Amino acid sequence: MHLRVPFGDLKRQHDAIRAELDAAVTRVIDSGWYILGPEVRAFEEAFAAFCAARYCIGVANGTEALQLALTALGVGSGDEVITVANAGIYQAITIVAVGARPVFVDVDASSHTMDPAALAAAITPRTRAIMPVHLYGRMADMDAIMAVADRYGIPVIEDCAQAHGATWRGKPAGSIGALGCFSFYPTKNLGALGDGGAIATNDETLAEKVRRLRQYGWERKYYTRDAGGLNSRLDELQAAILTVKLRHLPAWNARRRAIAAQYRTLLADTGLILPEAPPDGDHVYHLYVVRTSARDVLQAGLRDEGIGTDIHYPLPAHRQPTYASFAPPGGLPTTERLAQEILSLPMFPELTDNEVHAVAAAVKRALRGWEG
Repeated sequence: MHLRVPFGDLKRQHDAIRAELDAAVTRVIDSGWYILGPEVRAFEEAFAAFCAARYCIGVANGTEALQLALTALGVGSGDEVITVANAGIYQAITIVAVGARPVFVDVDASSHTMDPAALAAAITPRTRAIMPVHLYGRMADMDAIMAVADRYGIPVIEDCAQAHGATWRGKPAGSIGALGCFSFYPTKNLGALGDGGAIATNDETLAEKVRRLRQYGWERKYYTRDAGGLNSRLDELQAAILTVKLRHLPAWNARRRAIAAQYRTLLADTGLILPEAPPDGDHVYHLYVVRTSARDVLQAGLRDEGIGTDIHYPLPAHRQPTYASFAPPGGLPTTERLAQEILSLPMFPELTDNEVHAVAAAVKRALRGWEG
């Protein structure tokens, strides 16, 4: 009987820090203050320091973080925002929501992140923002992306939803572009017990605008200054929980890197294309995504043995019916090829060494005898 391994198990993490979480929840309940109070302010200060940013603004979720960032930059009708299509539809949702047009560019086959050459080729007079995605825990090539952005004077919004604690040449995710947007969905490296998000920035004017926009655009209570505001507030309970978990995040990320190193050794002879840490950055392995032309065979074999897997993401945004009208001529060849080959293996800090070995053994059995 082979060991069954879940794709994820949040209960393990929460059981390990249950006393700290219980104390935080009790503190909030006893305070009688549940929206935009001292817990949010404390978390914003701590997370800003973690991101090496001057400011952090807590919001309701990562998707609205992107939308508020676009609104704060004045992106609207007739504008274009350059992004990628292999990271779900979240970027496209927010770009369309503010009235702009998503311009999808291809990705680098090794990093799965925005191809800087494709970015440069996509710039037009209507380009108002660039939205790279730090995918699977690895940051995009921010030197090359910022070089293009600076050449044309275009602001960059970093989508950091999968990159809490990742770095590029010593600079944390969210500290390089004009704004960095984070999700605290429960499965993220730093996850709440519900939805949550944040925007990091070093620009005081943008920080003040985002603070207004997250609460209806109010300058003060009931007095609206900015159009495009939302009801998008990180609540006190989630902020208190995130403050607890932020203290553990460096250790959790270190464990993810250790698991990735084990996978790299154990799967070296399988023929799979394995993820690599960039030479100029620190990968935090939000997901462990392998590539193979035998993806469906591998996934089926692992399913039969009780090994959890997922595909992030099976259908690129420009091939989704809702956003097909934005597909570039000729498509996005690398993006489309990756979507047919990628498979996410179990990756969470509480995975045991025995479970990692069990996953690797199951991978080998699933691929045994396959001929591509």
